[in-house]
Amino acid sequence: MFPEDSKLQEIIESIPQRPPFLFVDRIVERGEGHIHTQKIVTGEEDFFKGHFPGNPIMPGVLLQEAAFQTGALYMSGNKPGLGLVTRVDGVKFRGLVKPGDTLDIFVDHLDTIGEAYYFKAKIKVENKTVVALNFTCMLKES
Repeated sequence: MFPEDSKLQEIIESIPQRPPFLFVDRIVERGEGHIHTQKIVTGEEDFFKGHFPGNPIMPGVLLQEAAFQTGALYMSGNKPGLGLVTRVDGVKFRGLVKPGDTLDIFVDHLDTIGEAYYFKAKIKVENKTVVALNFTCMLKES
């Protein structure tokens, strides 16, 4: 189950990450001050080979990357650019992500000061928060 090619193309045109390091499959909603994306975790991802054999769990740092990529999509507004993470705060891991899960990634834009965009993110699986974090990014035009 993969997103429609046109939806994936919109993401590829907006941020520079590519498979296997693209952790957003679909933009569900983009509005004033927020964006909601999804990632389907198939179980075929390379990182599951070593994290952990027999008990595959998506690494927390890659969950954060999914939030960062979602923030970059918000910043880009469909204009190409490179979202650079400059700060991460208050990360809380509250659950595990396993093969077959669908990540719902919610990023709220809190403020912009100069070139810095301030965000709050939650990643949910089946409406349960598995990760919450705050982060700051800047957008460098490509």
